Amino acid sequence: MGRGVKAAVVGSVFAVMVGGAGYGAYNIMSALNGDGGSAPGAAGPAPVKSGPPSADEIKDTTAKFFAAWEKGDAATAASYTNNDTVAQPLLTAYDQAAHISDVKITPGTASGATVPYTVKAKVAYEGKSKPLTYKSELTVVRGVSTGRALVDWQPSVIHPELQRDDTLVTGESANPPIEAVDRNGTVLTEEKYPSLGPILDALRGKYGEKAGGTPGVELVIRHADEAAADTPLLTLAKGKPGKLETTISASAQAAAEKAVKQYDQSSLVAVKPSTGEVLAVANNRTDAFNAAFEGRVAPGSTMKIITAAMLIDNGVTSMNGPAPCEDSAVWQSQTFKNLTGMKANPNATLANSFMRSCNTAFIKLIDEKPLTDESLTTEAQTRFGLGRDDWKTGIVSFDGSVPAVSGPDRAANAIGQGQVQMSPLNMASVTATAITGEFRQPYLVSPELDGRQIATAKGLPADTAAQLKQMMRLTATQGTAAEAMAGLGGDIGAKTGSAEVDGNAKSNSWFTGFRGDVAAAAMTEEGGHGGDAAGPIVAAVLRAGG
Repeated sequence: MGRGVKAAVVGSVFAVMVGGAGYGAYNIMSALNGDGGSAPGAAGPAPVKSGPPSADEIKDTTAKFFAAWEKGDAATAASYTNNDTVAQPLLTAYDQAAHISDVKITPGTASGATVPYTVKAKVAYEGKSKPLTYKSELTVVRGVSTGRALVDWQPSVIHPELQRDDTLVTGESANPPIEAVDRNGTVLTEEKYPSLGPILDALRGKYGEKAGGTPGVELVIRHADEAAADTPLLTLAKGKPGKLETTISASAQAAAEKAVKQYDQSSLVAVKPSTGEVLAVANNRTDAFNAAFEGRVAPGSTMKIITAAMLIDNGVTSMNGPAPCEDSAVWQSQTFKNLTGMKANPNATLANSFMRSCNTAFIKLIDEKPLTDESLTTEAQTRFGLGRDDWKTGIVSFDGSVPAVSGPDRAANAIGQGQVQMSPLNMASVTATAITGEFRQPYLVSPELDGRQIATAKGLPADTAAQLKQMMRLTATQGTAAEAMAGLGGDIGAKTGSAEVDGNAKSNSWFTGFRGDVAAAAMTEEGGHGGDAAGPIVAAVLRAGG
C-alpha cells in the first residue's frame, strides 16, 4: 500500500462506504431492513414502539450487540445498529484487517441510554501478538420505522479514536518509526509533550523513510484522508527508529504545554526570529487538530502590526505622526467603535493608538492616498510572506489569508476582522518579521533534510521595523499588553487582539509578543480580551526563553 500499514484491507471495507448517510442517522437501506437489519431468528416484524428505549431494552440490545461483536460475527452485530450498511464493514475490518481476536467486552453502569464498556482483546499478526485494552461507550436509540431498540452507530463504538470513514489495520508499517529530538538532542515523546502527539505522527508519515529507520508491526487507524498520517494504537513489534532532528526547544515546549493547559481551546507557536525555527507548538483542544499551525480565524487587533506597517511604508503616517482616536468611525456606511471604556484622543499619534489598540484610528487612515483595496494584501504578501500558499514548514500548515476587498470588509480587515484569517504560527512570524525587518519562513524540520524550497519575501525597510518594534515595546510596558507582560525582563514587546465570532458569547483572545530572540503568538477560543487568556500563555513561554 502507498502509505501506513502494508496489510490487505478487505475490499468491502470501502466498497460499501458510499452515499450520504451520516453516522447515527436513519438511512434508506436500513429502513428496508428494519432500521439495522432483522435480528436472526425473528419470527416477524416486532410491534412498533415509540419513546425512549427502556432499561431492559438497552440492556438486551447491548448484550446482543456485544455477543455478536465478541464472536466476530460482523453481520449480526451490525443488525443491532441503526446503520448496518456502514457498521458492518468496520466490524469486518476489526476482525479481518486489524486481526483483533479473543474479544471480551465488559459493560459498565448505564447512564440513561448511554452504556460505557471496556474492551479486552488480542492483536495477532504473523506470529506476533499483544493484548489490547481500551474503553468506549455507545448509546441505544429507538429505530424510526420498526421501533426496535438499536445501537446508535458511530465509529467510536468500535474504538474511541475512530472518526467517520476511518478503519483499523494491522501489519508492517510503511513508515518506519522516528525518534524525534529537539535542537539540543533531547528526545521528544507524546508522553512528555502531549501536544506533539499528532505532530510526531505527521513527521513520521513524511520523514519516516528519510530518517533511516526500519518498519515494525502495528495496529493503526487508517484515515479516510490519504494525506493524513496513520494513527498508531498498538505496537506488536518495534521497528528501528530513525533519528529526526527538529527545531523544537524542549524547555520552550514544556513551558508551552503547561501554559495552554490554563485555558481550554488554546494554541501557541513560538519561533526564533533570527532564523525562523519553530521553538514550540502546543494545543489544548478537544480534538487532535493542530490549530497552532492550521487554524484559520480572524486575528483581531494583532493584525494592526501589518496595518501599521502598511501606513508607514506608504507614507500615510509614522509612529509619531497623527492617528486620531475617535469614539467611532464610519467607513462606507458601516460604523466601527472601540472597546468599551476607551477614551477618545483626537491628538493621538500612531504609537499611542497602537498601544491602546484604537480601532477608529486605523479605520480613519485606510482611505488616505495612496492606499487602495489591494494595499493591505500587498503589504502582507510582499513584506510578511503571508497569503501566497508557499510555506513549507515540514508539516501541514496555513500561510494566512489577507484578501483584497472593497466595502466595509476593507476596514474590518485592517483591524483583524472581516475576511482576514490567521493561525498562531502566522502571527508569531508576523512579530518576528516586524522586529527584525526580515521575513524568515518558519520551519519545524530543516529544509536541508529533504531539499524543499522555503518561502521568501522582501521584508520591511529598517526604519519601518524599528518603528514597529518600538510601538510593540510601548504596548508591552504601557499599553494593553502591560499586565500580561509584567515581570518580564529584557527587550520585550507585544500586541493584543480580540476577534469577534458570530454566535460566540465572548471574543477569541489573541496575543503576540517577543522577548529577545523569541517571538510567540497564542489564540484562545472565546477567551475574551487579548490580555485575558492568550496573554498569560505567551508570557509564560517568553519567560522560559528558547
